Amino acid sequence: MIKIGTEFEEERKRKNLTLEEIAKATKIREEFLRAIEKGDFKALPSSAYAYGFVRNYAKFLGLPVEKSLALFRREFDEKKNIEVLPRGFSNPREYSVPRFRIGRSMVLISGVFIIVLAFLLFQYRAAIFNPSLSVDHPAENQTVNSVNVEVRGKTDPNSTLSIDNEDVSIESNGTFKKNITVFPGNTVINIRVENKFGRVTILKRTVLVRPGP
Repeated sequence: MIKIGTEFEEERKRKNLTLEEIAKATKIREEFLRAIEKGDFKALPSSAYAYGFVRNYAKFLGLPVEKSLALFRREFDEKKNIEVLPRGFSNPREYSVPRFRIGRSMVLISGVFIIVLAFLLFQYRAAIFNPSLSVDHPAENQTVNSVNVEVRGKTDPNSTLSIDNEDVSIESNGTFKKNITVFPGNTVINIRVENKFGRVTILKRTVLVRPGP
């Protein structure tokens, strides 16, 4: 089977031409001409350049261009031999732009997903988390000198609150205050808050009641 590289080399030598002379005349780099003669198509740039090199080389040698291209196509397995251009020789945008576009699309999709997820968490946080509850007074293990104790703190204004099983109103800003009657000695005060989704938070305050004379 006739190989295009062998035909080119024999014709070049028959015309007593060197690869250097042909490279200067065709503007094809000498190493590419040598690769064509050896059939080392992996050393060539992309397939478009490879076809162009073979066409110009055949034309310069005076060989039938279409016949030369047909021989080249028979040898050239594009799936195996096509290579990207060497660094600094190819246009980097040919390869970097698709990666950039894919990367930018993923960033946008991820950003939208995070925004939607954050919105859903914000809207339905009451269904996921227990309602907040803080008690400013009395403090844990505090000693009080009266059987009447003021309980105050802050919670979710959209919840229901009870202290020792008695309902307590909540202000629009979430604060609450309630005076309760306790027994002398160690007493546990139970503060319970429940939101509309049935999520419950319970805090206990233990106080020592020592009423004055």
